[in-house]
Amino acid sequence: MSPSPQRVPSESPAVREVLNRVGDKWSVLVVVLLGEGPKRFSELRRSVEGVSQRMLTLTLKGLERDGMVRRTVYATIPPRVEYELTSLGRTLFKPIRGLANWAAENREKIQAARQRYDAANARAARFRAAALGN
Repeated sequence: MSPSPQRVPSESPAVREVLNRVGDKWSVLVVVLLGEGPKRFSELRRSVEGVSQRMLTLTLKGLERDGMVRRTVYATIPPRVEYELTSLGRTLFKPIRGLANWAAENREKIQAARQRYDAANARAARFRAAALGN
């Protein structure tokens, strides 16, 4: 008798909702940067290559809404706004940092695997084209 397939837990919508928030590329990068300490919006914008001002704003608001980020406004002229991880956000930083370390340690292996895969697919495409007489 073969084992039954694993069932998706009944909490899967909640898990999916959280992963949608913390799993998008901008949230991951923001959490990594804020793991280093509080940052101003402009610092974050300069550090996250390719993010638009609108997308960074939406990301920060989403992380703040979910309790991962705290936004502090200082009464200066002009007003100064800083973002930092909350205690909940710091618990998220730990696994994200682990994933980032894993990615850095395995980058060359992943690149080599991609090159092998692409080369094999290119050979297969040439074979199919030759078989069809193209």
